[in-house]
Amino acid sequence: MSPPTLLLLCSLLALLSFYPSQAYSDNHVCNLPDHGTTLKVMHIYGKCSPFKPSKSLSWEETVFDMARKDENRLQYLSSLVARRSDVPIASARQIIQSPTYIVRVNIGTPAQTMLMAMDTSNDEAWVPCNGCSGCSSKLFDSTKSTSYKTLGCGSAECKQVRNPTCGGSSVCTFNQTYGVSTFSANLTQDSVQLARDLIPNFAFACLGNVTGSSVPPQGLLGLGRGPLSLLSQSQSLYKSTFSYCLPSFKSPNFSGSLRLGPVAQPKKMKYTPLLKNPRRSSLYYVNLLSIRVGSKVVDIPPSALAFNPTTGAGTIFDSGTVYTRLVTPAYEAVRNEFRRRIKANVSSLGGFDTCYTQPIVAPTITLQFSGMNVTLPLDNILLHSTAGGTTCLAMAAAPDNVNSGLNVIANLQQQNHRVLFDLPNSRLGVSRETCT
Repeated sequence: MSPPTLLLLCSLLALLSFYPSQAYSDNHVCNLPDHGTTLKVMHIYGKCSPFKPSKSLSWEETVFDMARKDENRLQYLSSLVARRSDVPIASARQIIQSPTYIVRVNIGTPAQTMLMAMDTSNDEAWVPCNGCSGCSSKLFDSTKSTSYKTLGCGSAECKQVRNPTCGGSSVCTFNQTYGVSTFSANLTQDSVQLARDLIPNFAFACLGNVTGSSVPPQGLLGLGRGPLSLLSQSQSLYKSTFSYCLPSFKSPNFSGSLRLGPVAQPKKMKYTPLLKNPRRSSLYYVNLLSIRVGSKVVDIPPSALAFNPTTGAGTIFDSGTVYTRLVTPAYEAVRNEFRRRIKANVSSLGGFDTCYTQPIVAPTITLQFSGMNVTLPLDNILLHSTAGGTTCLAMAAAPDNVNSGLNVIANLQQQNHRVLFDLPNSRLGVSRETCT
């Protein structure tokens, strides 16, 4: 075994101890119903998820899978900004998009339940359908739904699909690349029920053929801002407003919530304006002005945080990336001040370069946005190894081989916060909340 391979194996063996064994809890929580306009949110590796690692998958493989998909998701998001969503930028690495949280969606008449990935950086909904080649065993059977129909090439929805093809058929069909996967699909409509709410004639892609492993097994629910997203298609019902509370990885039941519509949203929140990027109008850009470590605002070049609609540079909130990535100048400024305040020997572990093998007293980190400061509790910035007594700063530099200058506020830093996306008022809100 070569020294680099041995080093990687040792890092993975150490990193596996971060995987939270507390996640597995009593079975009854898996059957809690959705209610009102609120959907239960589950972590994809939680006990309630059918996608959690199988018994045959080692802890090392599980951790490696999470780390690999998170790294590659950053590549994917940067490729979206560059309008090259089907290939990596300046990299031969595979792109695998891995939304981390899933929700229960009922489709058709009578309803068929699918556990779909919740993703704020995508628009369309996709569902594996009966007869699909390369799809998982859980399929939506359109032949059993009395409200199902295909959409034609002349439909308004077909004009919103990228590169539709009809050939000799009147059905709106298209092919797309998603990560390392390609798929072909028909554009279809059916009733979709979210908690108590029924959305008739909801347009989604009915997958007929999939190659590769990137497509979420039971489909994807896009929460972006595009014309075929859930927000756009339910605008009259939910007023282009939603919030979520993502449970901590240490949560005993991996159950958070997706709250749809302006009703029952928190009254007291801090807000920052949402920015519009014509290069990728679906992403949720915000203006990150500075970052404070403890009481010190660290010295970050303004260009590292600046929003640039021409290049796509800036900062986004994303529900699918696990830990926050900052462009190198910003990350190094934060990391160096974090290290300076702790004054202990630093080690690395897996993808984390600021780790300690002794007890530490860590400073807080405050993200300072336009109009809003968010001070992150220690649980949102540290990963603790229960086996080896190691603690790591749960942030990293964005990959050097992408050119969009994209900072991503990820779900580890969002956990146990209510994050509100208020499109009519063009703002994003954050408040502390225990997500259970």
